[in-house]
Amino acid sequence: MPLITITQNFGSNGLAIARKVAEGLGCELFDDQKLHELVRQKGISAQEISHLDEKSPGFWNLFFKSRPQIYLNVLEAVVYEVAQRGEGVIIGHGGQLLLRDFDCAFHVRILTPEGRRADRLADEQGIGREAALKLIRQRDRERAGFFKFAFQLDMDDPGLYDLIINTHRLEAATVAGLIVSAVRSEDIRACGLNALEAMERLAVEKKVRAALLENRIDDRNIVIEVSGGGVTSVAGVIPTAEEKKRIEAVVCRVPGVSKVVSGVEVIKGAV
Repeated sequence: MPLITITQNFGSNGLAIARKVAEGLGCELFDDQKLHELVRQKGISAQEISHLDEKSPGFWNLFFKSRPQIYLNVLEAVVYEVAQRGEGVIIGHGGQLLLRDFDCAFHVRILTPEGRRADRLADEQGIGREAALKLIRQRDRERAGFFKFAFQLDMDDPGLYDLIINTHRLEAATVAGLIVSAVRSEDIRACGLNALEAMERLAVEKKVRAALLENRIDDRNIVIEVSGGGVTSVAGVIPTAEEKKRIEAVVCRVPGVSKVVSGVEVIKGAV
């Protein structure tokens, strides 16, 4: 059974679909609550998450300045750790982009016409249809801005998905059934050991980068490579021996790092 990512627009009923897919396959659902719980375990508060989750870059920069990149690194680490399990359903959070090169992930795009989304939202929240349309368009712009900022990719690119479903005439149970049937087909293979190990290495790398930023260390000129067993190589050029020791100490404390191999060089005046 593969790992499944489900991407939706605001108001597309994707969470209900994802729940039914997880139930149908007997696997775990990684929704907002579950993923946020995993992110909080890595040191980002619930308040920050509520502000940062899938917002436009202007919103991030206004409130948190450097924190969004730290959050993004931690979120990526969490998604990669989920991928190590080899199965499950991830709803949202850029899973289709983070795992686009993960061969055993199956990416689904849920499309629902704006009018149907507005009708559903107006009914659920007891607001006027025009207000619902305004909210939907605002959230769609924010989410598109988030993906452009975080991943430099267009979430509507059809090449990112294995299955695109227009739910205009389909209910959640029907859509879920289509997804379950697709992933159970012989065409879709389970995750191999090499793919799972690659996700483990990526997860550790993202945690290292988040830790460096958290400690106010610019990681842009630092090369990080994680090999089997959590052995982590760090290379780069920095201006002082004290900074070198600080980098090595930060990396050494990151969960999942078993050994630090330092190739950091001290060159006075380096930036």
